[in-house]
Amino acid sequence: MSTYNIARKSVSVSGRAATLLTLSFGSPAQNDQIVKDAKAALEACELEGGELVLLNGPASLPVACAIAHGVSHLFKAVAVFDPKMAGYVVGVSHDENRPIGTVVPAGDVQS
Repeated sequence: MSTYNIARKSVSVSGRAATLLTLSFGSPAQNDQIVKDAKAALEACELEGGELVLLNGPASLPVACAIAHGVSHLFKAVAVFDPKMAGYVVGVSHDENRPIGTVVPAGDVQS
């Protein structure tokens, strides 16, 4: 069993295509192994890229950095779920329509 899991799902945000990555820990391990497994799990998703990727689920800081690096080359904007804001906060952006700090309300994400 892997120490880290990533599940990919196609969703729409306000009628536009987006990708949702659901993140979760697997078998207990230290971050040196978890970050390697997170990178492998991300590669297994075979992401094609696009306008927006949404990240939802727990991640250690090294894992979050590895995932952000991996997706930021493929997507115009990367947003991470913040339960206190009930939405996804854009943390990486190459899209003038979604600058850093933009909140994508969770209710706008449709399966």
